[in-house]
Amino acid sequence: MTLFRIARAVTAALLVLGSFAARAQVQASLVAADKSVQPGHPLTVALRLDQQPKWHTYWISAGTGYPTKLQWDLPTGWTAGDIQWPTPVMIKNDQGDVTGNGYNGVVYLPVTVTPPRNAKSGETATVKALAKWLMCADICIPGQAKVTLTLPISSQSPEPDTALRAELAKMPMPKSASADWKIAASRTGNQVLLRISGGDVLRSPHFYSEDAFIQYDGAQQLAAGQNILSLTLPVSDDADASTQNVMGVLAYTDSTGGYHGVLVNTPLVSTGAGTAAVQDSRSGSPSQRSTGTLAVASGGGTTGLGLTLLFAIVGGLILNLMPCVFPVLGIKIMGFVNQSGHERRQVMMHGLAFTLGVLLSFWALAGLLATLRAGGEQLGWGFQLQSPVFVFGLTVVMLVFALSLSGVFEFGLNATRVGSSLRLGQGYVGSLFAGVLATVVATPCSAPFLAPALGAALVLPTLQSFLVFTAIGLGLSAPYLLLSIFPQAVKALPRPGRWMETFKQVMAFPLYATVAYLIWVLAGQVGENGLLMALLGLTTICMAVWLYGRYNRPGTGVVAARLGVVGGLALLLIGLNFGWPRAAAPTDIVWEPWSPERVAQLREAGRPIYVDFTARWCATCQANKKVVFASEAVQHYFRDHKVATLKADWTNADPRITAELAKWQRSAVPFNLVYRLGDSQPNVLPEILTPARVLAVFHSPLPAS
Repeated sequence: MTLFRIARAVTAALLVLGSFAARAQVQASLVAADKSVQPGHPLTVALRLDQQPKWHTYWISAGTGYPTKLQWDLPTGWTAGDIQWPTPVMIKNDQGDVTGNGYNGVVYLPVTVTPPRNAKSGETATVKALAKWLMCADICIPGQAKVTLTLPISSQSPEPDTALRAELAKMPMPKSASADWKIAASRTGNQVLLRISGGDVLRSPHFYSEDAFIQYDGAQQLAAGQNILSLTLPVSDDADASTQNVMGVLAYTDSTGGYHGVLVNTPLVSTGAGTAAVQDSRSGSPSQRSTGTLAVASGGGTTGLGLTLLFAIVGGLILNLMPCVFPVLGIKIMGFVNQSGHERRQVMMHGLAFTLGVLLSFWALAGLLATLRAGGEQLGWGFQLQSPVFVFGLTVVMLVFALSLSGVFEFGLNATRVGSSLRLGQGYVGSLFAGVLATVVATPCSAPFLAPALGAALVLPTLQSFLVFTAIGLGLSAPYLLLSIFPQAVKALPRPGRWMETFKQVMAFPLYATVAYLIWVLAGQVGENGLLMALLGLTTICMAVWLYGRYNRPGTGVVAARLGVVGGLALLLIGLNFGWPRAAAPTDIVWEPWSPERVAQLREAGRPIYVDFTARWCATCQANKKVVFASEAVQHYFRDHKVATLKADWTNADPRITAELAKWQRSAVPFNLVYRLGDSQPNVLPEILTPARVLAVFHSPLPAS
C-alpha cells in the first residue's frame, strides 16, 4: 500500500509539472465580443489560445491528439453551446509527415453563451470554465487552465468590442455552402471521390473529416476538369462501416490568398463504377498534383464549346479501347464478319442502325441527367453503376451473351424459320441493340480526353449538354460507321469459315472478364449475404441457359424443345429471384472486431457482451446470423440492454482466435459466448441457434453466489 501511495504521489506531481509546462507554451483566456450582457440575448464568448512557435493544439477531429475541451461553470439560468471550430490546418513534424489537424499561433474558439431573460440589469455576471487541451511540438503535454470572464449586465444593447471582433473576423470560420455550390461523394473500395463544382476559385484544397472517416494523414489526390474539381480521399482503416454521409470541412485558398473553409455534409454513395480520380492524359495514372486551381463558375471556363466537342469526339473514339467496351467491340466485329458476304447497302444499314442505337442511348442519358439535375440531384458519369439492381441486371446480360458465344446456346435459331425480310429486320434491331449495349457499358469508363467533355456536359445548359453527348456518341460509333460506309474496309475483312467458331468462342472471354468486374462492383454494394445470393442466382441462370440450349438444338423434338423453353424460363426466374439485390433489413446491431482486450474493456465498463466466432466458409454460421439477428426481438433486446456484439472472424487463419477456441476445447466454428452482467464466466451457446435460445441465455437467472 505504501508503494502505491508513493506511485500515486509521483504521478500527481508529474501531472502538475506537466500542466505548468503546458501553460508555459500556451496562454489561455476567455474573451467576449461585447463589453456587456443584455438579458436573454446570446453573446459570443471565445477561448483564446496564444501558442508559442512550433507548438499547436488540435481540432475537433485531431488525428493523433485530442481536441480542446471546455467544462463550463455558469451562473444559474445561463447556457453555453458547443465550440465553433475554425478551419484547421495540417500539423506536420520536422520530417514533413502529417501528425494531425489543428492550430498554430493565436486561435479563438468561439462559443455562444446565452443569459436568462430574468438576469438583473445593473449587476455583473462571471462566466467560468475549465479549459483542457493537448499541446504538442516534439513532445506532447496535456494542459489545463481555469478561465473566467466578468461582464456587466445592462438592459441596453451591448457595446461591441471592436478590436476583438476584428480579431474574430480574421478566424477562418467554415461557412455553409451557398446555393451555387454542388458537392457529391461516392465510395469505391477504400477511396472516396469528392466532386465539387460551383462557388469560389479553389487553390490547394484539402478535406478535413469531422468523424475520422477519412484518413487524416493520407494523400489527397486532386484532379481538375472543366468546372469540376475532384478529390480522391483515402478511407480510414478503422472507419465506421455504417457511415452514410461525408462530413467535415473543405479548406482552400482563394485567388487573393485568403484561407477559407466550407462545411461539407453530403450523402455517401457506395459504387464500384469508374475510376477514383481523373486520369492524366500523358501517363494514364491518377494525377498526383497536391495543389491546383479550379475556376468554378457556371457557364465559365477557358475551354470553348468547340474544343469541348472535339474532346468529346476524341474521348468517344478512345472509349472503344476501354475494357468496358471491348466485349461489345468483339460482338460487333463478329457481326461485320457475318455480313461481309452481303451487299454493301445491307452492311451500311447495319452500321447506321448501330450508330442510331448509340445516339438514342446518349440522348436518353442526356435527357435523364438534365431531368435529375433540374430536380436537384448531384450525379456523375457512370452513376447507373451506383444501383445494385442495374449492376446485377447488366451482369446477367453479359453472362448470357458470354454463354451464347461459348456455344452453350444460340440466339435466333427460331428466326431461321421465317422469311428473309423478317430476318433482315431482326438483324437491324440487333445492330440497334448492340449500339445501346455499347453505350450502357461505356458510360462507367473514363478516357483521357473524355473528362473535360463530361465535366462540361454536366454543368452546361441543356442544349449544349445534348451537343456534347451527341459528340461522344459519334466518336464511339465512328469506327463501325466508317467500316460500313467504305466497302474497301468491309472487303478487307476475312471471309466466313471454320475459324469463325473459334474466334466467337475466344471473344466470350472478355465478356466473362466483364462479368467478374461487375461482380466485384456488386460485392461493394450488397454485403456478404447479398453477394452469396447473387452468385447462387447467376449459377441458376447459367443452368437455365444450358437447359434451353440443350433442348433447342437442330433436330430436337417439339416436346423436348418446349421442355427446354419452359424449364429454362422457370430456372431463369428462380435465378433472378435468388440474386436480385434487396435492401438489407434495418438493424441496430453493429459488430466490432473481437479481441481479449476489448472483452476486458467492455466488462469493466459494465456491458453485456455477445461474441460470435464465425467464418465466411461456415454455412451454419451464416444461417445462425440470418435467423437470429434478423429477429426484431433479438435486435430490440440488444439495443435496450446495450449488448456489445463482437465478431471473431476466422475466415483466414488467426492464431489468437485459434488459441481462444482451444481454451474452450473447441477447434471449429460456429462458437458463441454470452457474457452477462454478474456472471464470473461466459455462457456457451449451442451450435444451432434460434432467437429463443439466445434470449433464453440472457433471461435465465444468475447462479447463486
